[in-house]
Amino acid sequence: MNPSPSRWARPCRVDGPPAEVTDWRRCRLIEAGFPLVLATTLARTPSVDLHALLQLVDRGCPPELAARILAPVQEPA
Repeated sequence: MNPSPSRWARPCRVDGPPAEVTDWRRCRLIEAGFPLVLATTLARTPSVDLHALLQLVDRGCPPELAARILAPVQEPA
């Protein structure tokens, strides 16, 4: 028996834009090859520059590395 497809298993392009910006960001990241969990995390983080991520991937950078490159620097506590 096949498990039911996830909400994001289908293509993101439909007859209109997603209702939410987070959904739109997640769709763009998934289409660019980001794994679902990473795409979801990045889409929910407003400080992540989506366009910079996509540019890195377009230039051949693996999605996981692009996310690390653009990750905000965390100050030691």
